[in-house]
Order: sequence, then C-alpha cells, then structure tokens
Amino acid sequence: EFVAEPKFDGLAVCLIYEHGVFTMGATRGDGEVGENVTDNLKTIANIPQVLKGANIPDKMQVRGEVLMLKEDFLALNESQREKGEKEFANPRNAAAGSLRQLDFKITKARKLSFFAYALNDLQGLAMPQTHWECLTLLKKFGFAVEKEVFLAKNEQHLSQIFQKMMQYRADLPYDIDGLVYKVNRLKAQEELGFVTRS
Repeated sequence: EFVAEPKFDGLAVCLIYEHGVFTMGATRGDGEVGENVTDNLKTIANIPQVLKGANIPDKMQVRGEVLMLKEDFLALNESQREKGEKEFANPRNAAAGSLRQLDFKITKARKLSFFAYALNDLQGLAMPQTHWECLTLLKKFGFAVEKEVFLAKNEQHLSQIFQKMMQYRADLPYDIDGLVYKVNRLKAQEELGFVTRS
C-alpha cells in the first residue's frame, strides 16, 4: 500500500508537543538544524496549542507545512498595494517571509495555514503501524490534515490518482509542486531509509 498526498508549496516545519502542549516549533532548515519560530507559529489559528482527545502522548513531533491559501495571498497583496508597499511574488514567498518575521504581530496579521503530514518521536503512546493511521491520529489530536490524500493499492492506482489530481490542481485552494507517494507501512519506510531530500 501507498499513500498519495499533495506536495504543498510552502514552508516545512516541525512542532514539538510535551504532555499535549505545543512547546516549540522550527523550520526544517537543512534537515538537521532549523530556525526557531515558535512565537510566530503560535499565531497560526489552526495549529493546536493543546492537543484534543484522551490518549495524549508524553511527547511527540509533528511535521507539516505552513502555507498561505490563494485567497489569503490575494488579500495580502491587495493590502500591500493599498499601503504602497511591495507585493509578494507568490504564496510560498509570502508564507516564508511572514513566518520568519522578528515581530510575531506581523505574522499574526498575515493569514497563514498549517497542514500536518507526519508524526515522529511519539513517546508514551504506541506508534501507529502505517502512515494512514498517523494521519488519522493527527486529525484526532486536532490538526488540519489535507483531505486530498489517497490510499493506493498498486502502481496503476497511483497513476490514476496522479491523473485525477492534475485535472483539478488549478482549483485547489493552495499551490502544490506535485504529488508525494509514501509507502504506507512505517516499518517498510524505515527499512528503505532516506537521503537528504527524500
């Protein structure tokens, strides 16, 4: 089994929760060291400050993407024009620039969104066996998880999902770079390993 999901054109971040409370967040950086942007991440409305549900882990790491929806990007550029300030080239630049502001009030004034897509370092709770189960658990904890995510049984199904996604790509409320295919079973992911970019 595979999971096919949109490859968001935003900024990858990592959130750390301790006993259900959001304690720290950073950009992905070079994959090892990122930039601490906790205060700015706390201004994003759909990032839970406290996890929902009963079975809360002692600690966990959530990976996801901060992005600006197309309609929010258009509204921001309209506001920039009215103020006689420079417009942003695209939603990704707007999101990245907004998240890296030194003053969190500027970040708060710009409408950013967060979508969770991975769960790591789960402590005090059994780790799910599949990526699909991770996404389901993230939803239960109160995270926004993109609904355009598909479970595929074979290569042919992956191709069909790709064709379907490309048909309505322009109608999505956010920009994407394409699709990401993930092996569903986490143990298999671990055995396959990873490199810097994938």
